[in-house]
Amino acid sequence: MNDVLDDILDTVELRAALYFWGEFRPPFGLRVPALENAARFHLNIVGECVVELADGQSVRLDAGDLVLVPNGAPHRILGTPDDPCMLLDDAYAVAGFTGDGPFLLGDGPPDAACQLICGHFGFAAGADHPLLHAVPELLHITAAERATQSLLDDLVGLISQRMIAGGAGAMASVTRLSEALFIEILRFAAAKHPMMTTMMRAITDPQIGHALRLIHNDIAKGWTVESLGSAVGMSRSRFAERFRELVGTTPMGYIAEWRLQRALRFLNVQRSSVKAVATQVGFQSAAAFTRAFTTRFGQSPTHRNRSPSDG
Repeated sequence: MNDVLDDILDTVELRAALYFWGEFRPPFGLRVPALENAARFHLNIVGECVVELADGQSVRLDAGDLVLVPNGAPHRILGTPDDPCMLLDDAYAVAGFTGDGPFLLGDGPPDAACQLICGHFGFAAGADHPLLHAVPELLHITAAERATQSLLDDLVGLISQRMIAGGAGAMASVTRLSEALFIEILRFAAAKHPMMTTMMRAITDPQIGHALRLIHNDIAKGWTVESLGSAVGMSRSRFAERFRELVGTTPMGYIAEWRLQRALRFLNVQRSSVKAVATQVGFQSAAAFTRAFTTRFGQSPTHRNRSPSDG
């Protein structure tokens, strides 16, 4: 069977993008705007800074710290909480930054500079899963915590070295490494944050995890609460209760949503008809699929499809 986490990240189309390696000399402040279908990350290489959400929640990043800002939330990056701020695009213009080389901002002393590697993890428009909602609003991983997670620590080290060294293929290398980094960040969060712990426990639970693997490996099958419960050795009522407790939704609600998520993925990457996609994800007719898809995503699958539909 395929791994559930692999299937989730493949279906939501996880893609990393790097913005810059920046050196910011105090005083400095960057206002980072909202970004849909994305989780931004900032890795502090040297110095210190503050990352602050619009609601005032904030974390201080020391050298070696990493922060993840999920759900495309707008935020600020500051040398100190009182430093003046400018929009990120305005800062690009002031610094003359075009995307090549380091992003240099500020005229303070070099030895007081903060150096950051910044980017985001993007997902397809409309992509969703309870796992993505379980990530805390500000996921802060300190250098000390990172050091206890060998894979996470190695990835951060490789990204830092390759980003700073540059050279042919550097951005492609950092992008691939960053996608692996996101997975290790999730694994770290699973041991530290209650909602993430519960969601990851669902994936690894002997019975609920098995049920999730069954669903993810054959989404088109006519699953029922009874058939899934039976397949994992649980009564209907106990299975439904345990599934909701760990996953946060009912088994049939999960299946209905995941069918649409898989359909979204198929429409994004395949040149299949709407009728064919409907069959692939377990709908009895193209018409029923079209109604459900349109209600969920606000546009018909024919409109979403990159090729003409015969549905």
